[in-house]
Amino acid sequence: MYERRADLRAAQEDSGSGTRTQNTGTLQIIVTSSVAYIPIKGATVTISYTGDPDSPIMTLTTDSSGETEVVTLPTPPLSYSLNPESLQQPYSEYNITVTAEGYEPVYVTGSEMFEGELSLQPIRMNPVEMEAGENEKLVAIPVHTLFGDYPPKIPEDEIKPIAETGEIVLSRVVIPEYVIVHDGVPSDSSAPNYWVRYKDYIKNVASCEVYSTWPEATLYANILVIMSFTLNRVYTEWYRNQGYNFTITSSTAYDQKWVYGRNIFSNIDFLVDTIFANFLSRPGVRQPIFTSYCDGQRVTCSGLSQWGSKYLGDQGYSAIEIIRYYYGNDMYINTADVISGVPSSWPGYSLTVGSSGEKVLQLQNQLNRIARNYPAIPVITADGIYGPLTAGAVRTFQGIFNLPQTGVVDYPTWYEISDIYVGVSRIAEPGQ
Repeated sequence: MYERRADLRAAQEDSGSGTRTQNTGTLQIIVTSSVAYIPIKGATVTISYTGDPDSPIMTLTTDSSGETEVVTLPTPPLSYSLNPESLQQPYSEYNITVTAEGYEPVYVTGSEMFEGELSLQPIRMNPVEMEAGENEKLVAIPVHTLFGDYPPKIPEDEIKPIAETGEIVLSRVVIPEYVIVHDGVPSDSSAPNYWVRYKDYIKNVASCEVYSTWPEATLYANILVIMSFTLNRVYTEWYRNQGYNFTITSSTAYDQKWVYGRNIFSNIDFLVDTIFANFLSRPGVRQPIFTSYCDGQRVTCSGLSQWGSKYLGDQGYSAIEIIRYYYGNDMYINTADVISGVPSSWPGYSLTVGSSGEKVLQLQNQLNRIARNYPAIPVITADGIYGPLTAGAVRTFQGIFNLPQTGVVDYPTWYEISDIYVGVSRIAEPGQ
């Protein structure tokens, strides 16, 4: 491990001197306040390699959207993340220190980067209280589940019994606005609970559980499995029916890995935005299927093999073909009836230049409210007519929030605008 770190350190020095390095990834840091959804402009961001934290590589400053420029940094070779037999850590680790006037500093250790992948590192900063001194907040990202040793999942039935006494609260599948994550095993009453936006939770878990370098169909299949697993916990009120006050845990023995404050990857971020309302079903079963999975190398299980799904993706299998390979041909992709926490559902078609009506007016009003927090987005006339200026505002929004900059409001863009609008309209997030 020391030799690998020394090699990467040498690569960093070559990069700084202008020598070309073969293996690199990209990184962007996004800084917002933990109170409401306010991007922090002018934050100072310092990056160092985790193996040499006292030697900064570069210092960056956030723009009006709370974002740094995208920077290129050394990584191990891509091949390390594509072969389970590799004993080399497939990602590099970086430490990130963020300071901003009026906010408590944040220090991240172990932010992960793969060759050829864009890593997005969110930073949530707490405002400094008038009577309190500055206390540094530490975010420690542990080893990836595919590389480290974690407890295997305790087996469970994929369909939970529904008691006649009516303990099951929900009568239909709902995409929750938030899940409450217990950061430990269920019985650990000292572990904190975190309110996490549903999509952010799925992105975090997927970035913990699989490598972003894998085929898109493999990532799609694994994200579907993670979402169905989560929604089964939501639908059945699994932990609440046992007397707990949370939705799911971060323990791999009971649920799936989630890490407070960890980085996510751009392709996973976009895939989740595109399919977040989906889950897996069987005919005649109302609840989302509890889809067990494991790495398939160190641990085997009756559900999906993560490494096996990677090999199937390499062979050209589609996401649903991968799913059916492990769960049977009667498994299918379903869509939730209700998405919580949004002002209005997607109209069912994309909004673009020439569109008009109430949905366009709603979109324009939401963008104008978001622009108060994100001034890079131009304020537009809210007239219900989708013209070039509206398309330009949408394009700017898409650039800030890691969506293809088409200027067209498709499904993922509609719900991302809705999410950010709700976030900036609130005084504070729950559980903060």
